[in-house]
Amino acid sequence: METGIVKFFNEKKGYGFIVDDKTEKDVFVHHTGLIDPITNNDKVVFEISEDERGKKAVDVRKA
Repeated sequence: METGIVKFFNEKKGYGFIVDDKTEKDVFVHHTGLIDPITNNDKVVFEISEDERGKKAVDVRKA
């Protein structure tokens, strides 16, 4: 499991970004990858999934 802080999440658009604690890089998050509702600055744990578009956070829940 990775850990990070929600940098930005737009509920209306259904996506945002998490800053990964380990790499300090932004990871895309889509509402379909959420277990718990998240808001800006929440501390979260998540898994990384990769597809043709790149890396994204999945199984995201509040820490």
